[in-house]
Amino acid sequence: MIGCARDRIEVRAAIDAGGPEPAGWDVETAAAGTNADCCRKRRLVIMRVSSYDAWIVAAAPLSCPVRGCERPLHRAEKTVVCARGHAFDIARSGYINLLQPADRHSRHAGDSKEAVQSRARLAAAGVGDGVLAQVADRITTFLPGDHGIVVDLGCGSGEALDAVSRRREITGIGIDLSSHAADYAARRFPALTWIVANADRRLPVLTGSADLIMSLNGRRNPEECARALKAEGYLLVSVPGPDDLVELRERVQGTSIERDRGTSVLADHSGSFELIEKMSLRQRQGLARESLLDLLRGTYRGRRTSQSAAVQGLDGLEVTLAQEVMVFKVR
Repeated sequence: MIGCARDRIEVRAAIDAGGPEPAGWDVETAAAGTNADCCRKRRLVIMRVSSYDAWIVAAAPLSCPVRGCERPLHRAEKTVVCARGHAFDIARSGYINLLQPADRHSRHAGDSKEAVQSRARLAAAGVGDGVLAQVADRITTFLPGDHGIVVDLGCGSGEALDAVSRRREITGIGIDLSSHAADYAARRFPALTWIVANADRRLPVLTGSADLIMSLNGRRNPEECARALKAEGYLLVSVPGPDDLVELRERVQGTSIERDRGTSVLADHSGSFELIEKMSLRQRQGLARESLLDLLRGTYRGRRTSQSAAVQGLDGLEVTLAQEVMVFKVR
């Protein structure tokens, strides 16, 4: 899947027939593979690039976010563009902002730069890496044998999607409402595709294109996930377990009430999906004060309590990191 030549590299990207030919690209006709219910003829676009040793071949199956358009997007210099001419800039760091004005919750949508940096520091310190490794390992078992298209909803700073890509060859698409998160992920993991978009609305992904969609403590949009998945695709949803960070919550909030989130996830997805697997993952980890503060900074509630005396008095604490993981198939 990687073209390697020092002076000439062929980059192939399948785009729907009918789209404009990117300037300077050689185009030849090829038949795409068959989906569950159709076989569409696509064009195989080959761009020859000089002075690189390798280039990622598989193109991300993105769709235009403009309401009523939804045509495939392809890259043209420093933008991505659809057949109708809707164009979107690629940021200097490499992410693509597909967020439409009507889909913004506020002027500064998504997580703050501070929250993103806090989560990134936790990942760099190995906090929760045991649980993440188990989730990433399980995800790979649901992917096709040669190459998979994986979409991460609420991707944050990108470590989860990167963990999957280090285990299997994938076309990875991370979607987050925060431009800070997308910028960070694009700089750290440039081989993957990072998108700013509102995952509560229409996902900027072509219908029937994804092998697996994952939501790890992120956004959940069952109807859109069902549309974007292939007929044989999977949806993996992970939410905090009832006892996740129970020790920290008791120390900061004065209570250790356990909350069951899995039941609501099952109810929300029952109309479009069938549950095929459920598992609980846990690890105990001793954390220093700075990591405990980063755990709080990385949440909305944490920011509200970050100045409390209980937080400032934190030293070190052994905490439980727990996830409830559910795997679904489209009905």
